Amino acid sequence: MGATAQDVMNTDIESVRDDMPVRDLAAFLIDREISGAPVLDAVGRLVGVVSLTDIVMSDAEASGTEREESPSPFFTAGWERKMNLADFAEVPIHNEGLSVRDIMTPTVYTLPEDTPIHKIARTMVTGRIHRLLITHNEKVIGVVTSLDLLKLLCESP
Repeated sequence: MGATAQDVMNTDIESVRDDMPVRDLAAFLIDREISGAPVLDAVGRLVGVVSLTDIVMSDAEASGTEREESPSPFFTAGWERKMNLADFAEVPIHNEGLSVRDIMTPTVYTLPEDTPIHKIARTMVTGRIHRLLITHNEKVIGVVTSLDLLKLLCESP
């Protein structure tokens, strides 16, 4: 039998609350060197997902500019240089009054832990998503990202 979600998922799940301010969200993601996180409401219920891209896109909308008009370091830092909190501190934030619930994606893609890798990849491509939450008895136990799937390709003979 081939690899499943359980074989490649990351079980160290970093989640955020839906009432977290956008600036705190950016610091949280950058500090942990992750691109996104599941969003929980006040009672711990999964209500969405949020990413650095959501922050940048919401900021562009708040400022009334297009991404091309005002390139953010999130898009221009490149692979060779990691974004850090000092870089973010220099970026003007136009969406200060927003919280995670205002910018998150409420659609959450989940699959059970025994899902084969090819089904995970198909779901990510079809849904145009970069992270998929893995569940056991409807509880989130892990996350698989597009990077996790790329690592599998690097390890293949």
